[in-house]
Amino acid sequence: MIKMLLTATMMPLAQQTAPTVGGTGFNPTILLFYGLIMAAMWFLLIAPQRKKQKEQQKMINALAPGDEVLLTGGIYGEITSVRPDRLIVRIGDNTKVEVEKGFIHTVVTKSGHAGDKK
Repeated sequence: MIKMLLTATMMPLAQQTAPTVGGTGFNPTILLFYGLIMAAMWFLLIAPQRKKQKEQQKMINALAPGDEVLLTGGIYGEITSVRPDRLIVRIGDNTKVEVEKGFIHTVVTKSGHAGDKK
């Protein structure tokens, strides 16, 4: 292998092929390389993120009154009612707030399953 490398580097300039005017033409190897890079990006970055988004949406669609949730701001509360675009969450004895469904981070306890941690 070393002999081949030395032979290739020692080849006189006259024997080397001159580049053609206007480029070297189409190289399908580069196209294959970019295709493999895009496939790797899909499987390593995009597909897991889409799976996580689907799981989050499934969790949000399954919310019901009585569920104890953790909001993205770090506040724990209990859902008192569900509306199409938002939730009413009780965070204190006499404190209720309306939050958008997207601000639910996790469901801590499902209604009807006291003590079960999810």
